[in-house]
Amino acid sequence: MTIKPNFDANASSGGKDLGNLPEWDLSDLYTSQDAPELKRDLDWLETACASFAADYEGKLADLDAAGFLDCVLRNERISAVAGRIMSFAGLRYYQQTTDADRAKFMSDMQEKITNFTTPLVFFTLELNRLDDGVLAAHFAANADLARYRPVFDRIRAMKPYQLSDELEKFLHDMGVVGDAWEKLFDETIAGLEFSVDDETLNIEGTLNLLTEQDRNIREAAARELADVFAENIKTFARVHNTQAKEKEVVDRWRGMPTPQTGRHLSNDVEPEVVEALRKAVVAAYPKLSHRYYELKRKWLGLDKMQVWDRNAPLPMEDSRVVDWASAEKTVMDAYNAFDPRMGEIAAPFFSKGWIDAAVKPGKAPGAFAHPTVTEVHPYVMLNYLGKPRDVMTLAHELGHGVHQVLAAGQGEMLSSTPLTLAETASVFGEMLTFRKMLDNAETQEQRKILLAGKVEDMINTVVRQIAFYDFECKLHAARRGGELTPDDINALWMSVQAESLGPAFEFMDGYETFWAYIPHFVHSPFYVYAYAFGDGLVNALYSVYADGDPGFEDKYFDMLKAGGSKHHKDLLAPFGLDASDPRFWDKGLDMISGFIDELEAMEA
Repeated sequence: MTIKPNFDANASSGGKDLGNLPEWDLSDLYTSQDAPELKRDLDWLETACASFAADYEGKLADLDAAGFLDCVLRNERISAVAGRIMSFAGLRYYQQTTDADRAKFMSDMQEKITNFTTPLVFFTLELNRLDDGVLAAHFAANADLARYRPVFDRIRAMKPYQLSDELEKFLHDMGVVGDAWEKLFDETIAGLEFSVDDETLNIEGTLNLLTEQDRNIREAAARELADVFAENIKTFARVHNTQAKEKEVVDRWRGMPTPQTGRHLSNDVEPEVVEALRKAVVAAYPKLSHRYYELKRKWLGLDKMQVWDRNAPLPMEDSRVVDWASAEKTVMDAYNAFDPRMGEIAAPFFSKGWIDAAVKPGKAPGAFAHPTVTEVHPYVMLNYLGKPRDVMTLAHELGHGVHQVLAAGQGEMLSSTPLTLAETASVFGEMLTFRKMLDNAETQEQRKILLAGKVEDMINTVVRQIAFYDFECKLHAARRGGELTPDDINALWMSVQAESLGPAFEFMDGYETFWAYIPHFVHSPFYVYAYAFGDGLVNALYSVYADGDPGFEDKYFDMLKAGGSKHHKDLLAPFGLDASDPRFWDKGLDMISGFIDELEAMEA
């Protein structure tokens, strides 16, 4: 078991003088790494895992429905305790990834829990050997057990790809070794130093400069990023080669037909639904990103845009800094306006140490919300430096947090939401915040700036992430043919960039290395399409809300409370939506296109 935070690929930051930025109080998990409660839980976990194996290994087929429920509840409790320990270790580590003591503590906890839980590997293997009729009879006999059917369905979806008990235990133990490459990536990224205008910055601060008003600063930052990435490119290429090869070996042994199959199974989404999304977005590149960036090129007065212009503010945009108190008020006002229940759930994040907001040396870049375990609460990490877009990142991650709080009622095994649906509340929270800010715009110029910012965020969430997905598909396919040099990976990266961004752009020498810093490629292969899935889903949902669907708020809360207990078809049915219908994705893309229509109309 390892912590896999949902890094937000679009997180950005910038600005200073932000007020009192909150830090995590992790004491709701444990007070310290030496806390007696932590030792107690480790001791309990070791004993509980051993006794679980002794009581149930080789005996699942002999259990009646009540006995099976007891087995499931014991397994769920083990997951909760192990999850609490790893959440504490992981969150401490992400606060300061360059701290050797924190890194060692997380590795030690990971190894202990891997060793403790190895005897439990039999559970899913043995479960998948049971006949469908046996489980169906158990579910019919015991309603409390039947509640867990979605969990069993997801486990049994892996049945065709299951290996022998010995090999599954071996892979479980080897997971610690694979995680070492993720740690190498994290520590390398966090330890990079960039020098721009005689100031030494970490990657978060340097990426932020790409959103500065001064084009010379943006260019200097982009070129420094390229230089530092180039100096470290062999390390990044080694990480990607090793991770992709390890995945290829495991997939081959399991007999998975494609590198993406495992992600689709874990997301509980059909490959054809993902492919329909991908095709719809790629077909829409000309009417979305190509059209928008041509508008932006004119606004910036350029013959050609460079990569350092992609996230540049508009010329008429002020370089205002949004302090923390203003950001909190903006998001909370939007959440409360939608439904006071949402504001009530969000409020403790600000007052109880559930957000870590400041940029600090060694802190992991980007942003995420981690649900920890259902008996505690989520934690949100930001790198907040006061750009208006940072307000949207806060709205996004807080949406995750609200979703995770509501889903916690499902319990440890049913609360976890597939990635495709995990982005629903976060993107919806962004949309609420954006619409609130748009309604409050006092001039056409303010409206234009807000609309352009939202279009850019949506392009980053939909177009950019599908381009990322295509890059990953090409990377994993190419790695199956042999070791990839840095130049090989660079070429794959550039093959998707011009297609997705369009003819308004030129690409500086050095941009070909910018794949190196994206954490998703290392932490969660093929994660990225979930952003586009979530954005399209939310756009369709919001159109239902905007049309005045009766009882929308209650249906929305019910959807979030469901956690991972329902398939996307069942969750969307109350809203009259179906993600398997290709027209569903067009509905979401049309919303982005409509915003660009409005921006074009302002130019007429």
